[in-house]
Amino acid sequence: MCKGTKAGVIKNVLAQIPYEKRASVKEVTLDMSNSMNVIVRDTFPKATLVIDRFHVQKIVTEAVQEIRIDIRKQVIKSENDAHKKAKEEKRKYYPETYENGDSKKQLLARSRYLLFKPKSKWTETQKERANILFNKYPELGKAYNLSMMFRSFYEHSKTVSEAKQKLNEWYRKIEEKSNEEEKYIDPFIIAADTIRLYEFNILNYFINRSTNASAESFNAKLKGFRTLVRGVRDKKFFLFRVAKLYG
Repeated sequence: MCKGTKAGVIKNVLAQIPYEKRASVKEVTLDMSNSMNVIVRDTFPKATLVIDRFHVQKIVTEAVQEIRIDIRKQVIKSENDAHKKAKEEKRKYYPETYENGDSKKQLLARSRYLLFKPKSKWTETQKERANILFNKYPELGKAYNLSMMFRSFYEHSKTVSEAKQKLNEWYRKIEEKSNEEEKYIDPFIIAADTIRLYEFNILNYFINRSTNASAESFNAKLKGFRTLVRGVRDKKFFLFRVAKLYG
């Protein structure tokens, strides 16, 4: 176990592994952290770097959520103003509701999770909510389609060259929307710029389709367990308990 995430500290620990073993490592999956990039390049000199799919897709889904949150803030402000006006006029305020029973605020809050998933995985309730959401806020529908187009880049590409072609199509689509001056597109421009910077290592995923999902899952369990026991004082005893629970 290493305390913190400083590159120097972690490199010193990994350097204790004999060079021959480190040089035999062929591939390492990692996130977009610059410090992690430095650690891997210096410690495993012959390894191919692969940026994990989860971290890349997260950038795009966060762009969609940013748009949803901005719209919800506007709706909350509008409803607050309407509520104040009704109070001044000494009348009851009833927010607008849709056929599924959601108010505007509820519609935008409850749509969070359906925007992460492809349409094929929506429940009947989510399908109804999405239909209302995209009719009322078409910019969210367009943003969702862009995120699903990026998802298909991972799901339907079999080779690096095929993935590169699909990624270029996604870039072009964003540029088209930008030229049309679509208001919602700014978060996607930032996401696309970030992905371009790490494109080479992102495309390395399609060599072996390697992912560190199992490591991320185990890390989440460790963090949850650490929270449950209210921190770690005795490192050896903590590792003993972890081995008993998850070994």
